[in-house]
Amino acid sequence: MNQDAWQEWSLNTAAFLVESLEEWLFDHGALAVTLEDDADQPLLEPGPGETPIWDAVKVTALFAANVDLDPIAASVPRALLTPDTASVIKDVADKDWERVWMDDFRPMRLGERLWICPSWTDVPDPNAVNVLLDPGLAFGTGTHATTAMCLSALDNLVVGGESVADYGCGSGILAIAALKLGAATALGIDNDPQALVASRDNAERNAIQDEQLLLGLPDCSDEHAWFAKADVVVANILAEPLIALSDRLLALMAPGGTVLMTGVLIEQAPKLIDHYAGANLTLTIHEQRDDWALLRGVHQP
Repeated sequence: MNQDAWQEWSLNTAAFLVESLEEWLFDHGALAVTLEDDADQPLLEPGPGETPIWDAVKVTALFAANVDLDPIAASVPRALLTPDTASVIKDVADKDWERVWMDDFRPMRLGERLWICPSWTDVPDPNAVNVLLDPGLAFGTGTHATTAMCLSALDNLVVGGESVADYGCGSGILAIAALKLGAATALGIDNDPQALVASRDNAERNAIQDEQLLLGLPDCSDEHAWFAKADVVVANILAEPLIALSDRLLALMAPGGTVLMTGVLIEQAPKLIDHYAGANLTLTIHEQRDDWALLRGVHQP
């Protein structure tokens, strides 16, 4: 394959035109289309069933290197673009993108005992608590501040024999880390079936038995069976879902149990604290990293 194996064509459009522009680009040979914010507009938490998008969008289409983009660019309907659109075409060198990603994910120490290690590398400290991870298509490697804070907190919190519920388990990293640190059992809940597949694969990679880690979709029978049984509930989601799911998270907590919540921006923390105070759970900011807060509370029977 030649050095410049691909071409990228970037255009500017509005949110209500994105779908039509995407369809037009695919009809004219685009292999992939990516969307980016074109006006520094944050998107935080979508509501149920929503697919949020920025008001102003930069659309980048990927084409094979041998496609003549000049006539295609000349024929794009102007009605699908913003009046001041910047049409930019550039060559992109071919890369082994999986290898680039793998090279960027390296062993990380989180806490006194715990290391998170890519499954394809050697562990730096064989005597440490090592979690071998291949996240696949699911979220959670430990590199994000919210995941790192949860892992560090679990390293201090889990002393042995606990039941740990991980709501929004993603790759399974938090539940598996808790088990490797000494928890007796763990429950992982996620609304994405791919996350449950990744969690089970990572559990097997770490010699976690099926009966140690139960996995399911929200409202499954295992979730109901765990009501009032979790010594630790950890939820790395987002602020609004943490509010919407408060009854479920509280229902899982055993008397005297601890909850760890993140995916919460620092400025959102007071809203979470106020909400859970109304449910008789006192949350405090346990740690802050970058713009994120980790909240911690203890269930008072």
